[in-house]
Amino acid sequence: MSKIKLNVLGISYSQTQTGAYALVLTEEKGERRIPIIIGGFEAQAIAIQLEGLKPPRPLTHDLFLNLSTTFGINLIEVNIYRLDEGVFYSKLFCNNGGKSIEIDARTSDAIALALRFKCPIYTSEEILQKSGIVIDIEDKGKSKISDQEHKDIENTDISSSLKSKEYKDIDIDTLKGMLEEAIKNEEYEKASSIRDEIERRKSNQ
Repeated sequence: MSKIKLNVLGISYSQTQTGAYALVLTEEKGERRIPIIIGGFEAQAIAIQLEGLKPPRPLTHDLFLNLSTTFGINLIEVNIYRLDEGVFYSKLFCNNGGKSIEIDARTSDAIALALRFKCPIYTSEEILQKSGIVIDIEDKGKSKISDQEHKDIENTDISSSLKSKEYKDIDIDTLKGMLEEAIKNEEYEKASSIRDEIERRKSNQ
């Protein structure tokens, strides 16, 4: 079975399920995207890594990375191998230098770990045909998803889904202090929003 490499496009608030988020994956050499609904904790774990934030204490996925590294176990790749009744199933392909092991995992956890181990994410053509969508910006009428789902995907921010405009009137030095304080207090959604504002100002200089 041929493997198709996926990249993490980003996360957005799900407008169809309260308290949930839409994780969006995109095929590396194509235009199809896979939206996966995940919970808040998993979204936070992925967003932190996408933003490059460093929590003062290791989160669960960071602990897994540290533990695996300590014992010489490496995550080689993640494979989303099955889609059944809207649920994606994934496997972790690991190696300890002498033995290869496959471990079943929730897709949200698998993606969070793939980002930390910097390993590739794959799926099959069959799953892409079942769940992949193509967004035609010039002609939304040809989209294969509903208007609401289309809005969810278009609102995905490649760098972070947690941005906010509430910090636009605060000077940048104060924002940097607030960012450090938010990370220290493990307020990662707030930290992501502040970081977005800082990066926006840097890009406009």
